[in-house]
Formats: sequence, structure tokens, C-alpha cells
Amino acid sequence: MIANGTSRLITPSAPSPAEARVDWVDYAKGICIVMVVMMHSVLGVELAAGQTGFMHPFVAFAKPFRMPDFFLISGLFLPLVIDRGWRTYLDRKVVHFAYFYVLWVTIQFGFKAPAFAAESGWPHVGYLYLESFIEPFGTLWFIYLLPIFFVVTKLTRGLPPLAIWAVAASLEMAHVATGWTVIDEFCARFVYFYSGYLFADWVFALSNRARAHPVLSLAALMLWAIIDGGLVVLGASEWPLVSLMLGVAGACAIVTIAALLAKMRWLNFLRFCGEHSIVIYLAFFLPMATTRTVLLKTGLIPDIGAVSLVVTLVGVAGALLIWRLALGLRANFLFERPEAFWIAPKKARPVLQAAE
Repeated sequence: MIANGTSRLITPSAPSPAEARVDWVDYAKGICIVMVVMMHSVLGVELAAGQTGFMHPFVAFAKPFRMPDFFLISGLFLPLVIDRGWRTYLDRKVVHFAYFYVLWVTIQFGFKAPAFAAESGWPHVGYLYLESFIEPFGTLWFIYLLPIFFVVTKLTRGLPPLAIWAVAASLEMAHVATGWTVIDEFCARFVYFYSGYLFADWVFALSNRARAHPVLSLAALMLWAIIDGGLVVLGASEWPLVSLMLGVAGACAIVTIAALLAKMRWLNFLRFCGEHSIVIYLAFFLPMATTRTVLLKTGLIPDIGAVSLVVTLVGVAGALLIWRLALGLRANFLFERPEAFWIAPKKARPVLQAAE
């Protein structure tokens, strides 16, 4: 549906910001953030141990759709706010993420600086810190890239949306590899973010159909899982066009799974994780790395797959615990942007926000 003569699609089925949170969206974000923690935990454990465990196939299976779905969900509610003036828009969609990036890249460097210094000296640590504002550091590249996506989408609103989508899809299929994270990940991920924005009404329609036809949805999910897993095993999941198709199909599958879980009200911990996905994303590195180091050094758990699973669970739970401790110690600034860092008047926070 085209609104006000502009070239964008709106989401007539999406609730207004005044209404309750969209339950299936929180489930979808919860699934995504757990998969992200799992990926970093499993690959980190396996790299340190020099061997793989039973968790590795799960990470490989999720690779084609793990980040595509996260970015699609991030763009889903953008039609509701893209008409804001630039000052408010930049405050909510750029300064918001920039604040957390600067804060948490500094925190991460505080923990990792001694190791960097032992390897290359303190001057090089300073260089690496400054470089992190050009080349995103570690796990934080997602919130570095989101503001770029928000700005590019608003700047290109006057252009034909399907043409933008076609260019974005072409960039994804090109598998650009310059070695610079911002360039490479922009090319690989923007099509999914823009799809969330452009086709938001279709995504909401898909979730509604999943709720209305659970048996058919489960059959479709089984077929998708077989195809995704088969292509991963065959090594074809990263072929041009195939990677795009698997990314889109996987994102739709996560939407369907989330809608079914919301309908049944199962696995509510995933919904809670989705509601606090940015908390987990920012803080999971510390409990994850600590647990990995302790378990591998002590040999308390001999099986690498079991170590990976424990590290994943502690990464998620530990991040939430850090958040609760921060609130209890009045260190809210770790997860809530202080008013001093707002460039637009602070109003009641909208309930519907993408990736926040």
C-alpha cells in the first residue's frame, strides 16, 4: 500500500505505538539474540579448544538466516517513524546507538587492553581503540551498522523502492569482500533491513496466517528446515542467489515460529530475551568469555559441545544479571541513554521500536 504519494509501503496491520508490544516480534528477537550468543559462544569455544562439538551443526544451520532475520525485524517498524523530522529521527536512530557503541566499545577495551598491550604494546592499544570508530569492534558491529541503515533508508525515500531493493539484493548476491566490516556487512545485510521496512505489511500478514493455520505452518517449517540444512551440508548455502533466498526464507521461518510460539504462549523466556535483546547484545561478551576461559582451563566439563552449551546459557543469563545489577546499583547509564545525550526532546518512549 502506498501512502501520501511516497514510494514506501506502510503497515496497516501493525498496532499503533500506543498499543501493547507485538508479542511475536519479541519472540523473533529473542530467537535471534540467543542464536547470536550461541554463534559467538560455540565458535569461540571451538577455536580455543581446537576441536568442534555437537553444537557446531546448530550454528551452521542458523548461519544463512541468523542475521538476516535480525535486520529484517530491525526495519519492521520503521514506516511508523520515518516521517519524523531529522532532529528527532537522528536522535532516536543514530545518537541512540552511537551512545551505546561508544560506551560499550570502551568497556570491552577496558577488559581486553592488557592482553592487547602484552602482545603489541600500549601505543598500539590506543591505535586499536581509535580504529574501532572506523572498523567496528568485535561483537558490536550490529549496532554500528544499524544507524547507517536508518539514515540511508530515509535519504533514499524519494527513489523507487523496488529499484533500491533490487540494488540491495544485487549487493548481497555479489558477496562483497573488501576486508572492511562496514562495507562488507552493509552489502550483505541492507537488503534484509530494507525488506523489513518495505514489506512490513506482508510480514505482519505472514504472522497472522501462521497463527490462523498452525498445521500448515508446521509443515512449511519442516520443508524449510530440510532445504536449509541440506544446502548447508552440501556447501551451497553461500552461493549467489541461494544465500539471498535462504536469508529471506529463514527470516520468514523465524517470523512463523515466533507467531506460533506467541499463539501458544510457549517458551516465554525467549519473549523476555527479545524484550531485552539490546541488553543481552551489549553485555553477553563478559560472562561468555569468562565462562569459556574457566571451563576450558579447569576441564570441569570434558565434552566441547557441552562446554559450548553452558557458555551460551551463561552468556544470555549473565548479561541479564549484569543488567539487573546495574539497575540495582543505579548504573542505569549502562543500558539506558542519559538525558544529557539526547539531541531532541525526550518524550514518552514508544512501545514499538525496532532492535531497541
